[in-house]
Amino acid sequence: MPGSDSVRVHEHSLIAANAAKGDAWPLPKAMTIESARILIVEDEKKTARYLRKGLTEHGFTVDVQSEGEAGLRAALFEHYDLLILDIMLPRCDGWTIISTLRDAGKDLPVLVLTARDSIQDRVKGLELGADDYLIKPFAFSELLARVRSILRRTASSQPEALRIADMELDLVHNRATRARKHLDLTPKEFLLLSLLARRKGEPLSRDVIAQEVWDMALDSDTNVVDVHVRRLRSKVDDPFAQKLIHTVRGVGYVLKEQP
Repeated sequence: MPGSDSVRVHEHSLIAANAAKGDAWPLPKAMTIESARILIVEDEKKTARYLRKGLTEHGFTVDVQSEGEAGLRAALFEHYDLLILDIMLPRCDGWTIISTLRDAGKDLPVLVLTARDSIQDRVKGLELGADDYLIKPFAFSELLARVRSILRRTASSQPEALRIADMELDLVHNRATRARKHLDLTPKEFLLLSLLARRKGEPLSRDVIAQEVWDMALDSDTNVVDVHVRRLRSKVDDPFAQKLIHTVRGVGYVLKEQP
């Protein structure tokens, strides 16, 4: 019977394979430094509280996971603009998290924050796909500068247009066409469509859609997401033979090309 480490490596490979089915992992809407969402995976509670407090005070939205496997799942299946990652974590170390993310094709920026200060460790982190490497103990001002630097690079590299089948989205001018015909979308409809298009192939829950498009938690009594998706479909799908927006039963919606 394989050991627990072998089982976990296999589990992480399966997670990466399932996540990679989404084709691409661009940001769901135009990211600015001020609107960035940051995931911290850190098992030292004092350090995690310190980071969360400082980054929140500077306007960032911050989530914290204290255990490696939970952090990996959050990084793979939720939307974040930056991952601040410790290496020595329970159940799944930081090296495995970075390699699993990259194997899944997810280009989430990673800032490694660790007490491991050898040159070999720094080189390993960067070669696995980390964007930066900061040694503990650290000055918060330096960490903040590195966070902003990574986010500036990410914001400047976002695509100006997306194409799925015969649909094109101009993300600069907020315009959409199908088969070269203009789609008359409201601002919210365009934001919803661009969210689905940026995360093409990835089923998005109603909760995620509500958070990204309306910046709110979804009330169980409201059907605002379903109503807007229905209106969007009437413009994007109904006039055309090929349907792009699909319902994922028990989850939400996904935009993809059906064969």
